[in-house]
Amino acid sequence: MKNTWITAALLAGAISACSGDKAGDKIDRMHSDKMESFSSATLNWQDEAILPPGAQSALLVGDPTKAGVFIVRLKFPPNYPIPAHTHPFTEVITVLSGKLGNGMGETFDTSNGEVLNAGDSFVLPAGHSHYVWTTDEETIVELIATGPWDISYINPADDPRNSKP
Repeated sequence: MKNTWITAALLAGAISACSGDKAGDKIDRMHSDKMESFSSATLNWQDEAILPPGAQSALLVGDPTKAGVFIVRLKFPPNYPIPAHTHPFTEVITVLSGKLGNGMGETFDTSNGEVLNAGDSFVLPAGHSHYVWTTDEETIVELIATGPWDISYINPADDPRNSKP
């Protein structure tokens, strides 16, 4: 169970991509006057800047940069690690496809965690150190959380935002 919470941390990385709408294209998705469906085939995947290179996100509902609930999907390539980190608010993560490993603690160790399959979910409380990884296949998860969102890597050198010019 504790390892399940780690997976949620991975999802938090989707925040960056979720907030990456082009100027002028921002939609208030939390206040809709119509029913809206989300087709996996038509999602607008964006590179996720707050996660290690290779992750992508697609915002479904809300705005992770503002107060309030948001929902985002995150796509991770095979054999993808997200180093130990924390988040400011609780996350709920559901594995939609593939497999997602997760572990608790400040040291990345795939032998000290669990692997979740498609359909599995977990809750990660705010401030819990965790890490996640994928196995030998692409993995897509759905993250439901409260903004404003952020991710704090235990080792600042792991933060991809620190390597940007």
